[in-house]
Amino acid sequence: MQESGTTDLQPNGPPSLLQVLISHRAGLVKAAARITGCYSRAEDVVQDAYLRICGLPGETLPINARLNYLFRIVRNLAIDHYRKQTMELKYFVSDDNDLYAAPLLSNPESINADLQTLGSVNDALLQLPERKRYAFMMYRVHGRQQKDIATELGVSPTLVNFMIRDALAHCRHSLGAQVH
Repeated sequence: MQESGTTDLQPNGPPSLLQVLISHRAGLVKAAARITGCYSRAEDVVQDAYLRICGLPGETLPINARLNYLFRIVRNLAIDHYRKQTMELKYFVSDDNDLYAAPLLSNPESINADLQTLGSVNDALLQLPERKRYAFMMYRVHGRQQKDIATELGVSPTLVNFMIRDALAHCRHSLGAQVH
């Protein structure tokens, strides 16, 4: 029987899944952010992971496997979140004619700012070498796996990872240069 005011945290025994999640929360958020591309969405993913593990008997897992298990849960939830977001964006704006009709909750200034940002990102992508741009678009826009892109381009998955990272850095740099 638990004493009043105690939680399911076990101070003397091996750490529970909840304790592992709490102690590694920052790393889990960073892992989710790498997939979702946004820290606030990553926070939501980790919150979803928390809700998912609340009912799980994680104490049956070996102690050294609990952190890996949590990272796997967060990774899978982040991928699901990213796919859902990609699907919503795909159907939210179906072609160029719909760009000005949506979204209903935005005001004209934010729509204009978004269109300018998209144009700037497009310009930045056009400055990249064709293979780097292709790898970036296939991965970030179309959701293709890096290993499939690597096979298609005839390069290693590691090189594809670097191409995507460099393309993203170039886009961020281009956007940052326009602000200043």
